[in-house]
Amino acid sequence: MAILTNRAADNRDRGIDTALLILRLVLGILILLHGVSKLPQPPAFIVDMLAQHSLPAALAYGAYIGEIVAPILLIIGMWTRLAAIVIVINMIFAVLLAHTGQLFSIGKTGGYALELQAMYLFTAIALAFTGAGRLSVGGRYGPLN
Repeated sequence: MAILTNRAADNRDRGIDTALLILRLVLGILILLHGVSKLPQPPAFIVDMLAQHSLPAALAYGAYIGEIVAPILLIIGMWTRLAAIVIVINMIFAVLLAHTGQLFSIGKTGGYALELQAMYLFTAIALAFTGAGRLSVGGRYGPLN
């Protein structure tokens, strides 16, 4: 009986680790592609938005941390919780600077106007709570997770 219970727990753990890998890869790849489009310099629209809110233009380079460095860390599963928190902060800035007018809006197709941003934000929050899982460089309980 104990053997069956251990196998069931192992299968459940494998499923959870696989699900965390999928979440990390999807969030990391999608945000990384979004960030790479901003290379080599931050787009002027980001600098302009920061200036409109009396924030220093140097913060535009923070988009690289949130959209290139953090997603790479998520993909490989290293410092996953920290990387996820950086993405959460990045998404909060993106929503507050560029999408406040859409916070309570329905899009043209009938869904929430900020559904993509919400999906990024809440997936990152979930990964900040869970960590990378076993299928990562940091490992399930490793010091880099």
